[in-house]
Amino acid sequence: MLVIHPKDKTTDMLRALYNGLDARVLDQSSSNREVKDALNHASCQERILLLGHGSDKGLFSREDEDSEDFDRLIVNHSHTYYLRKHRGSIVGIWCHADIFARKEGLHGLFSGMIITDKKEAEEYGVETTQEELDRENEKLACRLRELLDTCESLHMVPQRIRELDDVDSPLTRFNYSHFYSL
Repeated sequence: MLVIHPKDKTTDMLRALYNGLDARVLDQSSSNREVKDALNHASCQERILLLGHGSDKGLFSREDEDSEDFDRLIVNHSHTYYLRKHRGSIVGIWCHADIFARKEGLHGLFSGMIITDKKEAEEYGVETTQEELDRENEKLACRLRELLDTCESLHMVPQRIRELDDVDSPLTRFNYSHFYSL
């Protein structure tokens, strides 16, 4: 498994998706060339996890994980040639990953907007507390890991993850409903 996950305290819970697995993890210290080489040399059957913050343009990265600003796109249009060969085995979890995937013709499991911090919650009008954000996002990541480990197909994950929302709060309804199989 190849994982591209730039370090960020608000997406640290996504480590649950690959902790304990035989995974090669690339973070913000990886160059554009290293990312392309890793994607190019990954087996077509190998699952690729793209995790963190991003936009419809790709997956963000920053040199200083404590900084507010992102420095670059660690995964972007220039990487999609290599990603397309992984038909159906890509998991992209970042804000608007689904839009990026649709635009670039990628297949797998992708998230839409996922609220991971108070600023995002305020921006989208989702009432929550920092305690709920921390607790429920940890649960979401653990549940997603369980589904990735047990589901025969990524196609089943969006429906199954919605069924696992046992809190049914504005935050969990928002986050659990933003997973898409493409």
